[in-house]
Amino acid sequence: MTNHLILVAGNIGTGKTSITERVGHRLGWQTAYESVADNPYLPDFYADMERWAFHLQVFFLGHRAEQHLELAHSPASAIADRSIYEDAYIFARALRHLGNMRERDYRAYRRVFDQIVAGLPRPDLLIYLKAPVPVLMERIHQRGREMESAINAEYLSLLESFYDEWMAVFDLCPVLTIPSEQLDFVNKPHHLDIVVERIQNMLAGREDVVFPNGE
Repeated sequence: MTNHLILVAGNIGTGKTSITERVGHRLGWQTAYESVADNPYLPDFYADMERWAFHLQVFFLGHRAEQHLELAHSPASAIADRSIYEDAYIFARALRHLGNMRERDYRAYRRVFDQIVAGLPRPDLLIYLKAPVPVLMERIHQRGREMESAINAEYLSLLESFYDEWMAVFDLCPVLTIPSEQLDFVNKPHHLDIVVERIQNMLAGREDVVFPNGE
């Protein structure tokens, strides 16, 4: 049986963790998530972003590279919540744009990033979740995470613009774009059925199905 590596990408609040958990459980795939609880730089970063941004991004780069390699070489298929590519093309870029990462540090980070990702196995599928910024703001508000309390619509819109630019040039593997505001993976099992069918069709090279509008 062929093992597959599937990465889930998307803005904050698009539902990456939910779809990773549920698709992984449904298909019996290994699941992997972003390192938050054991990240030694996050508290310092939120206290002083400009000082700790470079350190945080280097930590994430190392963690996600290890995770990517482990999943790619696993005998079982795997799905991961967030990709290593977003670290550079979205979040490090946003840190530089907002003045929280110096140009010198950004360039040094990108040199290391480019060298690392050049040696990584390509994923088999990238699932890209999209939702309007007002929907993302509502979801972030509802889950009430303290470290997300400073996120505003302007920041989400900036990230969204970077995602659009990244998706326009991404060519490492097929991309399955899912409008997550129209789908409720948690409470509507038939929506998860549709997502799983689309994933399986794309991995098999078959023609894809169409998402429902709402229900």
